[in-house]
Amino acid sequence: MISRELVKKLKKIEIYTSRLANDQLAGSYHSVFKGRGMAFSEVRQYQPGDDVRFIDWNVSARMNDTYVKVFTEEREMTVMLLVDLSASERFGSVEKPKIETVAEVAALLAFSAIKNNDRVGLILFTDRVERFVPPKKGRSHVMRVVTEILNADPEGKGTDLGVALDLLGGIGKRRTVAFLISDFIADHYEKPLKVVSAKHDLIPIQIVDPREDELPDVGLALVEDLETGELVEVDTSDLDVRADYAREAQRQRATREHLFRRLQLDHVTVSTDCDFVRPLTELFRLRQRRLTGYR
Repeated sequence: MISRELVKKLKKIEIYTSRLANDQLAGSYHSVFKGRGMAFSEVRQYQPGDDVRFIDWNVSARMNDTYVKVFTEEREMTVMLLVDLSASERFGSVEKPKIETVAEVAALLAFSAIKNNDRVGLILFTDRVERFVPPKKGRSHVMRVVTEILNADPEGKGTDLGVALDLLGGIGKRRTVAFLISDFIADHYEKPLKVVSAKHDLIPIQIVDPREDELPDVGLALVEDLETGELVEVDTSDLDVRADYAREAQRQRATREHLFRRLQLDHVTVSTDCDFVRPLTELFRLRQRRLTGYR
């Protein structure tokens, strides 16, 4: 059952992200995510400047003239969105919880994909795979993907990145562009990241909330771990407590980013209190510079 509030959210996301995909990301997306390769298209007469390596000598001999083979890029790709629905994604200290930013990021990537005639699939997961939506094309399919994210009622609360990565590794026969969208509040995911990234173009997108980096001074507070349900009393007025919390948050983020760099994974961090388009645009620009050799 889709509520009236969800319909309003979906419409807002559709209008905003489809416009962004058309105006800001479509060209960059096309240039940095290549298709499967080059496919033979036709044979035509040689023209000055053509690469002599593509001369079709058999046809040239029959026609008594010089002909070259013409190739076109096989543009169509499969894009998989691996979306974390664990309980920590429901947290939010600003205007919206992390899951709404997740949905907006997923929608923007999906609209950019269909703009380039690519197929989009979805894996929703917590500490288990919650739902798999096979890759398809089309605007209505993108809206189904966003609806699945926002309207999900997951059975699990914890986070196991490995279950989603294992599923992707099992179903993806051809190389796939896979966006892993999560807050990465999880353990033991280095091995599945390494295995999947060897086969697919895997891009982690970390969704964070500003309150995850520092505690506000609100005195004694009862803090709940949304994934385990554990309750802890914390004296947030204590400067040392707040400083220790901030240092640990920074250490965990640095550890994650070091892992991504070591595995040579392009990655990006999106905060719920900031524009999510800019970091994605910077990600695309980084890949484009690397592909073209421009520094």
